[in-house]
Amino acid sequence: MDTSYDVSMTIVHGNNDHNNDDDDDDDDVQCTSNKSFNQSIANEQQRQRQIMNSWKILFHISARKILIGILIFLGILISLLLLGFILYYSIINRTEWPDQLRQPKIGYYHHNNNELLSILDAYSRYYPQLTRLYTIGYSNRKNPIKVLEISDQPGVHEPGEAEIKLIANIHGNEVVGRELLLHLIDHLLSTYHSNSSTRSLVDNLRIHIVPTINPDGYEDAMEGECMGLIGRSNANKIDLNRNFPDQFIHNDVNEEPEIETTIVMQWIKQYPFVLSVSLHGGALVVNYPFDNNKEMTKNETKCPDNDVFRHLSLIYSKNHPYMYANNGRCLDSCDGTDDYFLQGITNGAKWYPVAGGMQDWNYLNTNCFELTIEVGCKKYPFSNELETYWQQHQNSLLNLINSTYNGVHGFVHDNHGRPIELAIISVEGIDKNVTTYKTGDYWRLLTPGRPYRITASKYGYNSQTSVIFIHYSNQLNFTLYKLSSF
Repeated sequence: MDTSYDVSMTIVHGNNDHNNDDDDDDDDVQCTSNKSFNQSIANEQQRQRQIMNSWKILFHISARKILIGILIFLGILISLLLLGFILYYSIINRTEWPDQLRQPKIGYYHHNNNELLSILDAYSRYYPQLTRLYTIGYSNRKNPIKVLEISDQPGVHEPGEAEIKLIANIHGNEVVGRELLLHLIDHLLSTYHSNSSTRSLVDNLRIHIVPTINPDGYEDAMEGECMGLIGRSNANKIDLNRNFPDQFIHNDVNEEPEIETTIVMQWIKQYPFVLSVSLHGGALVVNYPFDNNKEMTKNETKCPDNDVFRHLSLIYSKNHPYMYANNGRCLDSCDGTDDYFLQGITNGAKWYPVAGGMQDWNYLNTNCFELTIEVGCKKYPFSNELETYWQQHQNSLLNLINSTYNGVHGFVHDNHGRPIELAIISVEGIDKNVTTYKTGDYWRLLTPGRPYRITASKYGYNSQTSVIFIHYSNQLNFTLYKLSSF
Protein backbone atom coordinates (compact mmCIF):
# COMPACT_ATOMS: atom_id res chain seq x y z
CA MET A 1 0.00 0.00 0.00
CA ASP A 2 2.74 2.42 0.98
CA THR A 3 4.79 1.51 -1.95
CA SER A 4 2.10 2.28 -4.34
CA TYR A 5 1.49 5.51 -2.95
CA ASP A 6 5.10 6.52 -2.99
CA VAL A 7 5.29 5.78 -6.66
CA SER A 8 2.28 7.92 -7.40
CA MET A 9 3.71 10.76 -5.57
CA THR A 10 6.94 10.41 -7.42
CA ILE A 11 5.16 10.66 -10.69
CA VAL A 12 3.32 13.75 -9.61
CA HIS A 13 6.47 15.36 -8.47
CA GLY A 14 8.15 14.41 -11.74
CA ASN A 15 5.52 16.08 -13.85
CA ASN A 16 5.75 19.20 -11.93
CA ASP A 17 9.46 19.24 -12.28
CA HIS A 18 9.54 18.87 -16.14
CA ASN A 19 6.74 21.12 -17.49
CA ASN A 20 8.96 22.82 -20.03
CA ASP A 21 10.22 19.52 -21.39
CA ASP A 22 6.66 18.30 -22.06
CA ASP A 23 5.98 21.38 -24.16
CA ASP A 24 8.96 20.52 -26.35
CA ASP A 25 7.70 16.93 -26.75
CA ASP A 26 4.30 18.15 -27.88
CA ASP A 27 5.97 20.18 -30.61
CA ASP A 28 7.83 17.06 -31.80
CA VAL A 29 4.61 15.03 -31.96
CA GLN A 30 2.94 17.83 -33.90
CA CYS A 31 5.76 17.86 -36.47
CA THR A 32 5.68 14.07 -36.85
CA SER A 33 1.95 14.12 -37.45
CA ASN A 34 2.29 16.75 -40.18
CA LYS A 35 4.96 14.68 -41.95
CA SER A 36 2.75 11.57 -41.87
CA PHE A 37 -0.15 13.53 -43.24
CA ASN A 38 1.91 14.93 -46.09
CA GLN A 39 3.26 11.46 -46.87
CA SER A 40 -0.28 10.09 -47.01
CA ILE A 41 -1.28 12.80 -49.45
CA ALA A 42 1.75 12.02 -51.64
CA ASN A 43 0.99 8.31 -51.56
CA GLU A 44 -2.61 8.95 -52.52
CA GLN A 45 -1.54 11.17 -55.41
CA GLN A 46 0.89 8.46 -56.58
CA ARG A 47 -1.89 5.88 -56.41
CA GLN A 48 -4.19 8.14 -58.42
CA ARG A 49 -1.50 8.60 -61.05
CA GLN A 50 -0.98 4.83 -61.27
CA ILE A 51 -4.72 4.32 -61.72
CA MET A 52 -4.82 6.93 -64.47
CA ASN A 53 -1.83 5.34 -66.24
CA SER A 54 -3.49 1.94 -66.03
CA TRP A 55 -6.63 3.34 -67.64
CA LYS A 56 -4.55 4.95 -70.39
CA ILE A 57 -2.75 1.64 -71.11
CA LEU A 58 -6.03 -0.23 -71.07
CA PHE A 59 -7.54 2.33 -73.44
CA HIS A 60 -4.62 2.06 -75.90
CA ILE A 61 -4.75 -1.76 -75.84
CA SER A 62 -8.49 -1.78 -76.40
CA ALA A 63 -8.21 0.76 -79.24
CA ARG A 64 -5.52 -1.35 -80.90
CA LYS A 65 -7.62 -4.48 -80.60
CA ILE A 66 -10.63 -2.68 -82.01
CA LEU A 67 -8.56 -1.40 -84.95
CA ILE A 68 -7.15 -4.87 -85.64
CA GLY A 69 -10.64 -6.32 -85.46
CA ILE A 70 -11.92 -3.76 -87.94
CA LEU A 71 -9.06 -4.52 -90.35
CA ILE A 72 -9.67 -8.28 -90.09
CA PHE A 73 -13.36 -7.75 -90.71
CA LEU A 74 -12.65 -5.59 -93.76
CA GLY A 75 -10.19 -8.21 -95.08
CA ILE A 76 -12.76 -10.98 -94.72
CA LEU A 77 -15.41 -8.81 -96.34
CA ILE A 78 -13.16 -7.98 -99.32
CA SER A 79 -12.21 -11.67 -99.71
CA LEU A 80 -15.85 -12.70 -99.71
CA LEU A 81 -16.71 -10.04 -102.27
CA LEU A 82 -13.80 -11.16 -104.48
CA LEU A 83 -14.81 -14.81 -104.16
CA GLY A 84 -18.38 -13.92 -105.03
CA PHE A 85 -17.20 -12.02 -108.10
CA ILE A 86 -15.05 -14.97 -109.19
CA LEU A 87 -17.91 -17.42 -108.79
CA TYR A 88 -20.30 -15.11 -110.61
CA TYR A 89 -17.88 -14.55 -113.47
CA SER A 90 -17.09 -18.27 -113.69
CA ILE A 91 -20.77 -19.15 -113.96
CA ILE A 92 -21.60 -16.65 -116.69
CA ASN A 93 -18.41 -17.35 -118.68
CA ARG A 94 -16.93 -20.83 -118.43
CA THR A 95 -13.71 -20.23 -120.35
CA GLU A 96 -12.77 -16.56 -120.13
CA TRP A 97 -11.53 -16.55 -116.57
CA PRO A 98 -7.88 -17.62 -116.82
CA ASP A 99 -6.98 -17.17 -113.18
CA GLN A 100 -4.30 -18.56 -110.91
CA LEU A 101 -6.95 -19.01 -108.23
CA ARG A 102 -8.73 -21.77 -110.11
CA GLN A 103 -7.28 -24.92 -111.66
CA PRO A 104 -8.22 -25.09 -115.36
CA LYS A 105 -10.29 -27.98 -116.63
CA ILE A 106 -10.96 -29.19 -120.15
CA GLY A 107 -14.49 -30.22 -121.00
CA TYR A 108 -15.42 -32.64 -123.75
CA TYR A 109 -16.72 -30.21 -126.32
CA HIS A 110 -15.29 -28.39 -129.35
CA HIS A 111 -13.42 -25.27 -128.28
CA ASN A 112 -13.53 -22.44 -130.79
CA ASN A 113 -10.43 -20.36 -131.46
CA ASN A 114 -11.09 -17.83 -128.69
CA GLU A 115 -11.85 -20.55 -126.17
CA LEU A 116 -8.73 -22.45 -127.18
CA LEU A 117 -6.55 -19.38 -126.64
CA SER A 118 -8.19 -18.71 -123.27
CA ILE A 119 -7.51 -22.27 -122.18
CA LEU A 120 -3.85 -22.10 -123.19
CA ASP A 121 -3.56 -18.84 -121.29
CA ALA A 122 -5.29 -20.32 -118.23
CA TYR A 123 -2.89 -23.28 -118.06
CA SER A 124 0.10 -21.03 -118.53
CA ARG A 125 -1.07 -18.81 -115.63
CA TYR A 126 -1.95 -21.68 -113.31
CA TYR A 127 1.29 -23.61 -113.95
CA PRO A 128 3.90 -20.86 -114.43
CA GLN A 129 6.72 -23.11 -113.19
CA LEU A 130 6.02 -25.75 -115.85
CA THR A 131 4.82 -23.80 -118.89
CA ARG A 132 5.62 -21.05 -121.33
CA LEU A 133 3.02 -19.75 -123.77
CA TYR A 134 4.45 -18.11 -126.86
CA THR A 135 3.25 -16.97 -130.28
CA ILE A 136 5.06 -18.05 -133.45
CA GLY A 137 3.03 -15.86 -135.81
CA TYR A 138 -0.38 -14.95 -137.18
CA SER A 139 -2.58 -16.53 -139.83
CA ASN A 140 -3.93 -14.77 -142.92
CA ARG A 141 -6.91 -13.59 -140.84
CA LYS A 142 -4.60 -12.45 -138.05
CA ASN A 143 -5.47 -15.32 -135.73
CA PRO A 144 -2.51 -16.00 -133.43
CA ILE A 145 -0.76 -19.36 -133.71
CA LYS A 146 0.35 -20.20 -130.19
CA VAL A 147 2.56 -22.85 -128.65
CA LEU A 148 2.38 -24.08 -125.06
CA GLU A 149 5.74 -25.35 -123.91
CA ILE A 150 5.78 -27.82 -121.02
CA SER A 151 9.04 -28.43 -119.16
CA ASP A 152 10.51 -28.34 -115.68
CA GLN A 153 12.54 -25.35 -116.91
CA PRO A 154 10.28 -23.65 -119.47
CA GLY A 155 11.91 -21.22 -121.83
CA VAL A 156 15.32 -22.85 -121.50
CA HIS A 157 17.07 -25.45 -123.61
CA GLU A 158 18.78 -27.68 -121.07
CA PRO A 159 21.91 -29.17 -122.69
CA GLY A 160 21.31 -32.85 -123.35
CA GLU A 161 17.52 -32.62 -123.05
CA ALA A 162 15.55 -33.61 -126.16
CA GLU A 163 12.73 -31.48 -127.58
CA ILE A 164 9.50 -32.75 -129.15
CA LYS A 165 6.60 -31.02 -130.90
CA LEU A 166 2.98 -32.05 -131.27
CA ILE A 167 0.87 -30.28 -133.92
CA ALA A 168 -2.78 -30.53 -134.90
CA ASN A 169 -5.37 -29.00 -137.21
CA ILE A 170 -3.20 -28.32 -140.27
CA HIS A 171 -6.43 -29.18 -142.06
CA GLY A 172 -9.00 -26.89 -140.46
CA ASN A 173 -11.87 -29.39 -140.64
CA GLU A 174 -9.89 -32.21 -138.98
CA VAL A 175 -10.56 -31.10 -135.45
CA VAL A 176 -10.17 -34.05 -133.07
CA GLY A 177 -6.43 -33.44 -132.79
CA ARG A 178 -7.09 -30.00 -131.29
CA GLU A 179 -9.06 -31.52 -128.45
CA LEU A 180 -6.61 -34.40 -127.96
CA LEU A 181 -3.75 -31.96 -127.49
CA LEU A 182 -5.76 -29.87 -125.01
CA HIS A 183 -6.42 -32.98 -122.96
CA LEU A 184 -2.77 -33.97 -123.26
CA ILE A 185 -1.82 -30.57 -121.83
CA ASP A 186 -4.23 -31.09 -118.95
CA HIS A 187 -2.90 -34.58 -118.24
CA LEU A 188 0.78 -33.59 -118.25
CA LEU A 189 0.22 -30.62 -115.95
CA SER A 190 -2.49 -31.86 -113.59
CA THR A 191 -0.73 -35.19 -112.87
CA TYR A 192 2.84 -33.87 -112.74
CA HIS A 193 3.08 -34.02 -108.95
CA SER A 194 1.07 -37.21 -108.48
CA ASN A 195 2.30 -39.43 -111.34
CA SER A 196 5.97 -40.42 -111.57
CA SER A 197 5.70 -41.32 -115.27
CA THR A 198 4.31 -37.89 -116.11
CA ARG A 199 6.94 -36.20 -114.00
CA SER A 200 9.67 -38.15 -115.80
CA LEU A 201 8.41 -36.97 -119.20
CA VAL A 202 8.18 -33.33 -118.17
CA ASP A 203 11.51 -33.33 -116.31
CA ASN A 204 13.45 -34.98 -119.15
CA LEU A 205 11.85 -33.43 -122.22
CA ARG A 206 10.95 -30.03 -123.55
CA ILE A 207 7.47 -30.50 -125.03
CA HIS A 208 6.00 -27.97 -127.48
CA ILE A 209 2.27 -28.29 -128.21
CA VAL A 210 0.46 -26.46 -131.04
CA PRO A 211 -3.28 -27.28 -131.06
CA THR A 212 -3.86 -25.50 -134.38
CA ILE A 213 -1.76 -24.15 -137.23
CA ASN A 214 -4.82 -23.47 -139.39
CA PRO A 215 -7.20 -21.45 -137.20
CA ASP A 216 -8.73 -19.78 -140.27
CA GLY A 217 -9.80 -23.08 -141.80
CA TYR A 218 -11.25 -24.16 -138.47
CA GLU A 219 -13.51 -21.11 -138.45
CA ASP A 220 -15.06 -22.28 -141.74
CA ALA A 221 -15.53 -25.94 -140.78
CA MET A 222 -18.83 -27.35 -139.48
CA GLU A 223 -19.50 -29.80 -136.66
CA GLY A 224 -20.92 -33.12 -137.81
CA GLU A 225 -19.12 -33.12 -141.17
CA CYS A 226 -17.70 -36.60 -141.49
CA MET A 227 -15.65 -36.53 -144.69
CA GLY A 228 -16.26 -33.02 -146.05
CA LEU A 229 -13.77 -30.50 -147.38
CA ILE A 230 -15.22 -27.26 -145.99
CA GLY A 231 -12.53 -25.61 -143.88
CA ARG A 232 -9.77 -28.00 -144.94
CA SER A 233 -7.64 -25.24 -146.53
CA ASN A 234 -6.57 -21.89 -145.15
CA ALA A 235 -8.23 -18.54 -145.83
CA ASN A 236 -6.58 -18.42 -149.27
CA LYS A 237 -8.01 -21.85 -150.17
CA ILE A 238 -4.56 -23.45 -150.05
CA ASP A 239 -4.07 -26.91 -148.54
CA LEU A 240 -1.26 -26.27 -146.07
CA ASN A 241 -0.18 -29.92 -146.12
CA ARG A 242 0.56 -29.56 -149.85
CA ASN A 243 2.32 -26.22 -149.42
CA PHE A 244 5.78 -27.20 -148.14
CA PRO A 245 8.79 -27.39 -150.46
CA ASP A 246 8.93 -30.90 -151.97
CA GLN A 247 11.88 -33.05 -153.00
CA PHE A 248 10.24 -34.23 -156.22
CA ILE A 249 7.30 -32.09 -157.26
CA HIS A 250 7.17 -28.34 -157.74
CA ASN A 251 3.75 -26.97 -158.61
CA ASP A 252 1.48 -23.99 -158.08
CA VAL A 253 0.45 -25.21 -154.63
CA ASN A 254 3.92 -25.53 -153.10
CA GLU A 255 5.80 -23.00 -155.19
CA GLU A 256 5.12 -20.12 -152.79
CA PRO A 257 4.59 -21.02 -149.12
CA GLU A 258 1.60 -19.51 -147.35
CA ILE A 259 2.15 -17.37 -144.28
CA GLU A 260 1.16 -20.27 -141.98
CA THR A 261 3.63 -22.58 -143.75
CA THR A 262 6.44 -20.03 -143.51
CA ILE A 263 5.75 -19.48 -139.81
CA VAL A 264 5.93 -23.21 -139.08
CA MET A 265 9.14 -23.75 -141.07
CA GLN A 266 10.87 -20.84 -139.33
CA TRP A 267 9.72 -22.08 -135.94
CA ILE A 268 10.92 -25.65 -136.55
CA LYS A 269 14.39 -24.43 -137.50
CA GLN A 270 14.72 -22.46 -134.26
CA TYR A 271 14.55 -25.52 -132.00
CA PRO A 272 16.43 -28.83 -131.93
CA PHE A 273 13.32 -30.98 -132.36
CA VAL A 274 13.92 -34.72 -132.34
CA LEU A 275 10.44 -36.15 -132.81
CA SER A 276 7.17 -34.71 -134.09
CA VAL A 277 3.52 -35.70 -134.31
CA SER A 278 0.99 -34.18 -136.71
CA LEU A 279 -2.59 -35.16 -135.88
CA HIS A 280 -5.11 -35.52 -138.73
CA GLY A 281 -8.55 -37.07 -139.24
CA GLY A 282 -10.40 -39.12 -141.85
CA ALA A 283 -8.78 -42.51 -141.22
CA LEU A 284 -7.26 -44.58 -138.42
CA VAL A 285 -3.59 -45.16 -139.19
CA VAL A 286 -0.04 -43.98 -138.51
CA ASN A 287 1.54 -42.64 -141.70
CA TYR A 288 5.34 -42.38 -142.11
CA PRO A 289 7.76 -41.09 -144.84
CA PHE A 290 8.12 -40.91 -147.67
CA ASP A 291 4.80 -39.45 -148.70
CA ASN A 292 5.52 -39.41 -152.39
CA ASN A 293 7.86 -40.36 -155.24
CA LYS A 294 8.98 -38.96 -158.56
CA GLU A 295 6.16 -40.70 -160.39
CA MET A 296 3.49 -39.63 -157.89
CA THR A 297 2.19 -43.20 -157.86
CA LYS A 298 0.81 -45.44 -155.12
CA ASN A 299 4.03 -47.31 -154.49
CA GLU A 300 5.91 -47.81 -151.24
CA THR A 301 8.72 -45.28 -151.13
CA LYS A 302 11.04 -45.91 -148.21
CA CYS A 303 13.13 -43.25 -146.56
CA PRO A 304 16.60 -44.15 -145.21
CA ASP A 305 15.14 -44.50 -141.69
CA ASN A 306 12.25 -46.74 -142.70
CA ASP A 307 12.96 -49.18 -139.84
CA VAL A 308 12.99 -46.38 -137.28
CA PHE A 309 9.71 -44.96 -138.54
CA ARG A 310 8.04 -48.36 -138.54
CA HIS A 311 9.23 -48.92 -134.97
CA LEU A 312 7.82 -45.57 -133.82
CA SER A 313 4.57 -46.11 -135.72
CA LEU A 314 4.04 -49.49 -134.06
CA ILE A 315 4.55 -47.96 -130.62
CA TYR A 316 1.57 -45.75 -131.35
CA SER A 317 -0.70 -48.30 -133.04
CA LYS A 318 -0.07 -51.04 -130.46
CA ASN A 319 -1.08 -48.75 -127.59
CA HIS A 320 -4.38 -47.90 -129.27
CA PRO A 321 -7.27 -50.27 -128.38
CA TYR A 322 -7.87 -51.36 -131.97
CA MET A 323 -5.69 -49.45 -134.45
CA TYR A 324 -3.15 -52.30 -134.46
CA ALA A 325 -5.55 -55.15 -133.72
CA ASN A 326 -8.06 -54.18 -136.43
CA ASN A 327 -5.41 -53.24 -139.00
CA GLY A 328 -6.60 -49.65 -139.13
CA ARG A 329 -10.23 -50.45 -139.85
CA CYS A 330 -12.58 -47.78 -138.53
CA LEU A 331 -15.52 -48.86 -136.41
CA ASP A 332 -17.40 -45.76 -137.54
CA SER A 333 -16.61 -45.40 -141.24
CA CYS A 334 -18.38 -42.42 -142.79
CA ASP A 335 -18.82 -43.61 -146.35
CA GLY A 336 -18.85 -47.37 -145.90
CA THR A 337 -15.27 -47.81 -147.09
CA ASP A 338 -13.16 -50.38 -145.30
CA ASP A 339 -9.53 -49.21 -145.36
CA TYR A 340 -7.00 -51.88 -144.48
CA PHE A 341 -3.59 -50.99 -143.06
CA LEU A 342 -1.54 -53.92 -141.82
CA GLN A 343 -0.85 -53.39 -138.09
CA GLY A 344 -2.43 -49.95 -138.33
CA ILE A 345 0.56 -48.29 -140.01
CA THR A 346 1.45 -47.35 -143.58
CA ASN A 347 4.10 -45.83 -145.77
CA GLY A 348 2.64 -42.56 -147.04
CA ALA A 349 3.30 -43.02 -150.76
CA LYS A 350 1.94 -46.56 -150.62
CA TRP A 351 -1.38 -45.22 -149.31
CA TYR A 352 -1.53 -42.29 -151.72
CA PRO A 353 1.19 -39.84 -152.88
CA VAL A 354 1.30 -36.37 -151.36
CA ALA A 355 3.52 -33.61 -152.73
CA GLY A 356 4.40 -30.70 -150.44
CA GLY A 357 3.66 -32.44 -147.15
CA MET A 358 4.99 -31.23 -143.80
CA GLN A 359 6.13 -34.71 -142.77
CA ASP A 360 8.68 -35.18 -145.57
CA TRP A 361 9.88 -31.59 -145.27
CA ASN A 362 10.76 -32.19 -141.59
CA TYR A 363 12.78 -35.30 -142.38
CA LEU A 364 14.64 -33.83 -145.36
CA ASN A 365 15.43 -30.38 -143.94
CA THR A 366 15.87 -30.80 -140.19
CA ASN A 367 16.92 -33.35 -137.56
CA CYS A 368 13.26 -33.98 -136.74
CA PHE A 369 11.40 -37.23 -137.49
CA GLU A 370 7.66 -36.61 -137.95
CA LEU A 371 4.72 -39.02 -138.01
CA THR A 372 1.31 -38.17 -139.47
CA ILE A 373 -1.38 -39.78 -137.34
CA GLU A 374 -4.94 -40.15 -138.55
CA VAL A 375 -6.92 -40.33 -135.30
CA GLY A 376 -10.33 -41.44 -136.61
CA CYS A 377 -12.57 -41.69 -139.65
CA LYS A 378 -14.77 -38.74 -138.68
CA LYS A 379 -13.11 -35.44 -139.38
CA TYR A 380 -15.47 -33.29 -137.30
CA PRO A 381 -17.43 -35.62 -134.98
CA PHE A 382 -20.02 -34.38 -132.53
CA SER A 383 -18.86 -33.32 -129.09
CA ASN A 384 -20.33 -36.35 -127.33
CA GLU A 385 -17.71 -38.55 -129.03
CA LEU A 386 -14.64 -36.61 -127.89
CA GLU A 387 -14.19 -38.36 -124.55
CA THR A 388 -13.95 -41.71 -126.34
CA TYR A 389 -11.28 -40.33 -128.68
CA TRP A 390 -9.17 -39.20 -125.74
CA GLN A 391 -9.53 -42.55 -123.99
CA GLN A 392 -8.42 -44.32 -127.17
CA HIS A 393 -5.38 -42.14 -127.91
CA GLN A 394 -4.08 -41.18 -124.48
CA ASN A 395 -1.72 -44.14 -124.00
CA SER A 396 -0.54 -44.00 -127.60
CA LEU A 397 0.43 -40.34 -127.30
CA LEU A 398 2.19 -40.78 -123.96
CA ASN A 399 4.14 -43.84 -125.09
CA LEU A 400 5.22 -42.17 -128.31
CA ILE A 401 6.43 -39.11 -126.39
CA ASN A 402 8.34 -41.46 -124.11
CA SER A 403 10.17 -42.93 -127.13
CA THR A 404 11.92 -39.63 -127.94
CA TYR A 405 15.17 -40.97 -126.50
CA ASN A 406 15.06 -44.23 -128.46
CA GLY A 407 18.52 -44.47 -129.99
CA VAL A 408 21.66 -42.56 -129.10
CA HIS A 409 22.31 -39.09 -127.77
CA GLY A 410 25.22 -37.18 -126.33
CA PHE A 411 27.66 -34.30 -126.83
CA VAL A 412 30.42 -33.35 -129.22
CA HIS A 413 33.19 -31.21 -127.69
CA ASP A 414 36.63 -30.15 -128.74
CA ASN A 415 39.70 -31.13 -126.73
CA HIS A 416 39.24 -28.04 -124.55
CA GLY A 417 35.73 -29.09 -123.56
CA ARG A 418 33.99 -26.51 -125.71
CA PRO A 419 30.79 -27.56 -127.51
CA ILE A 420 31.00 -27.95 -131.27
CA GLU A 421 27.94 -26.71 -133.16
CA LEU A 422 26.81 -28.33 -136.42
CA ALA A 423 29.05 -31.36 -136.04
CA ILE A 424 27.71 -34.16 -138.25
CA ILE A 425 26.50 -37.40 -136.67
CA SER A 426 26.40 -40.17 -139.27
CA VAL A 427 25.34 -43.80 -138.92
CA GLU A 428 26.90 -46.41 -141.15
CA GLY A 429 24.36 -47.84 -143.59
CA ILE A 430 21.80 -45.04 -143.11
CA ASP A 431 21.90 -42.15 -145.58
CA LYS A 432 20.57 -39.54 -143.17
CA ASN A 433 22.71 -37.37 -140.92
CA VAL A 434 21.82 -35.20 -137.96
CA THR A 435 23.82 -32.28 -136.59
CA THR A 436 24.66 -30.99 -133.14
CA TYR A 437 22.90 -28.03 -131.58
CA LYS A 438 24.76 -24.90 -130.47
CA THR A 439 25.29 -26.46 -127.04
CA GLY A 440 27.05 -29.42 -128.68
CA ASP A 441 24.28 -31.92 -127.95
CA TYR A 442 22.67 -34.29 -130.44
CA TRP A 443 19.97 -36.95 -130.61
CA ARG A 444 19.76 -39.72 -133.19
CA LEU A 445 16.63 -41.90 -133.25
CA LEU A 446 17.49 -45.54 -133.96
CA THR A 447 15.79 -48.92 -133.72
CA PRO A 448 16.77 -50.70 -130.49
CA GLY A 449 18.24 -54.20 -130.39
CA ARG A 450 21.25 -53.99 -132.68
CA PRO A 451 24.76 -52.45 -132.92
CA TYR A 452 25.52 -49.28 -134.90
CA ARG A 453 28.73 -47.72 -136.12
CA ILE A 454 28.44 -43.98 -135.44
CA THR A 455 30.80 -41.19 -136.51
CA ALA A 456 31.06 -37.56 -135.40
CA SER A 457 32.80 -35.15 -137.75
CA LYS A 458 33.27 -31.44 -138.41
CA TYR A 459 35.26 -29.62 -141.04
CA GLY A 460 38.64 -28.67 -139.58
CA TYR A 461 38.58 -31.42 -136.96
CA ASN A 462 39.53 -35.06 -136.93
CA SER A 463 36.53 -37.41 -136.97
CA GLN A 464 35.79 -39.99 -134.29
CA THR A 465 33.93 -43.30 -134.70
CA SER A 466 32.41 -45.61 -132.10
CA VAL A 467 30.41 -48.83 -132.24
CA ILE A 468 27.53 -49.04 -129.79
CA PHE A 469 24.75 -51.54 -129.16
CA ILE A 470 21.45 -49.72 -128.84
CA HIS A 471 19.07 -50.75 -126.11
CA TYR A 472 16.46 -48.15 -125.22
CA SER A 473 18.44 -45.00 -124.60
CA ASN A 474 22.20 -44.78 -124.90
CA GLN A 475 24.58 -41.87 -124.36
CA LEU A 476 27.64 -41.54 -126.57
CA ASN A 477 29.96 -38.52 -126.34
CA PHE A 478 32.66 -37.49 -128.79
CA THR A 479 35.80 -35.37 -128.48
CA LEU A 480 37.18 -33.92 -131.71
CA TYR A 481 40.67 -32.45 -132.07
CA LYS A 482 41.30 -29.53 -134.35
CA LEU A 483 43.60 -30.34 -137.25
CA SER A 484 46.98 -28.64 -137.13
CA SER A 485 46.43 -27.02 -140.54
CA PHE A 486 43.45 -25.02 -139.19
